[in-house]
Amino acid sequence: MSEVFIGSEELAAGRVTRHQLRRWYTPVYRGVYARRDAHLSLRDRAIAAWLASGRKGVVAGVAASALHGAPWVDPDVPIELVGVKIRPQPGLVPRADRIADGEITRVSGLPVTSRVRTAFDMGRHLERTEAVARLDALMWNQAFSRADVCALGDRYPRAPGLRRLLELLPLVDGGAESPRESSLRLWLVDAGLPQPETQIPVLHGSTAPVAFLDMGWRDFKVAAEYDGDHHRKSRRQYVKDIARLRMLEALGWIVIRVIAEDKPKDVIARVEAALIARGCAVEIDELQRFTRTFAA
Repeated sequence: MSEVFIGSEELAAGRVTRHQLRRWYTPVYRGVYARRDAHLSLRDRAIAAWLASGRKGVVAGVAASALHGAPWVDPDVPIELVGVKIRPQPGLVPRADRIADGEITRVSGLPVTSRVRTAFDMGRHLERTEAVARLDALMWNQAFSRADVCALGDRYPRAPGLRRLLELLPLVDGGAESPRESSLRLWLVDAGLPQPETQIPVLHGSTAPVAFLDMGWRDFKVAAEYDGDHHRKSRRQYVKDIARLRMLEALGWIVIRVIAEDKPKDVIARVEAALIARGCAVEIDELQRFTRTFAA
C-alpha cells in the first residue's frame, strides 16, 4: 500500500478493513488516508490532493514550485489544484482558473503546472512580497522565460491579479539566496533606489572572484548583504566574516550588513546614504516617498 491512498478503493480491494481504516489510518483529505504515524512530505500531500480530486486535478502554485525544485517551501504549505471542480478543505485550495494542456507537465508521474504557468499563478495569487520571493526561488532553481509568462497574460487577459503579476516580473531575480534577501531587495526598489544587481563577483587582479556580494551597485561599489543568522554564528565564523568585510572595504566597497532585527526605514536610509556618498543621484516620486513614510 502506498503512503497515501483512497480509502474506498482499498476497502473494495480487501487490502484494509473498515476497522483497520478507523484504527490505524487518518484522513489527509476527504476520502484519502495515510497511516497515523506517517510523516508526509509535500509530494505525499500533493498526491493525496490529486487523489482527492478523482485523479483529475493539476498541482499548482507554491506546491508546484516546490515540485519543480524551488527551495524554501514548507512541507505543510496548502496544496493548490487547478483543472477540476472540488470543494475547498483544510490544506487544499482549488483554483477556478482555466488551464490548457500545454501548461501542464508531469513530475514523477504527478500532473503539475509547467514552470511558466506556475510563475503565472504565483505572481497573481500571492501577496506582493511573498510573490517576489517565490518567483525568485523558482528562478533561482532554474530560469524561466518572463516573455513566456507575459504570453500567458495575453492568452488570459481577464485573469485575476494579472496587472500585479506584470508589475512584479521585472523585479524577479534568480540571484536571491533566501526569501529575506528578496524582501530586502524589494524594500530598496520600492523606496526609489536603483534596482540592485545580485550575486556580484568581486575581483582582485586577474584571479578568480574573491567574494560574491548578495546585492549591490558595482558602479558605486555599494553593497547590501542580509545576515539573518548572525546571533548563531560561531566565533570562528564571526572572525571570518570580519576578515571578509575588511577585505571588501580595502577593495573600495561599502557593505551594508542587514540583520533580521533591522527596520526597513533604517536599512533604506543607510543604503541611500552610502549611494549618495559615492555619487549616485537618488530621486524619488510621491509614491516612493509615501512608501518610505510607512516603512516599518
